[in-house]
Amino acid sequence: MTSANHTPDHYTPISCDRYSELELAILRRRRLRLRWAEGNVIEEDSVLPLDLQTRAGVEFLTCRRGPDTLELRLDQIRHWEAA
Repeated sequence: MTSANHTPDHYTPISCDRYSELELAILRRRRLRLRWAEGNVIEEDSVLPLDLQTRAGVEFLTCRRGPDTLELRLDQIRHWEAA
């Protein structure tokens, strides 16, 4: 599992509405096109969202990108839409 290299000391929560959109995508097994920050690089790809988790006050999206499983901080996701 790969993870964005960010520290949890400055996490900015996303809105409840956006969080609910991710929950629905997981429940409906709907692929999403995401744009997110990986360090200083902006990534964009189609993913299958699998789970939402909170650890130490930081929220993460676990998703499948091809054969890989990613764990992305929600505040690092810049945009998403149905794929």
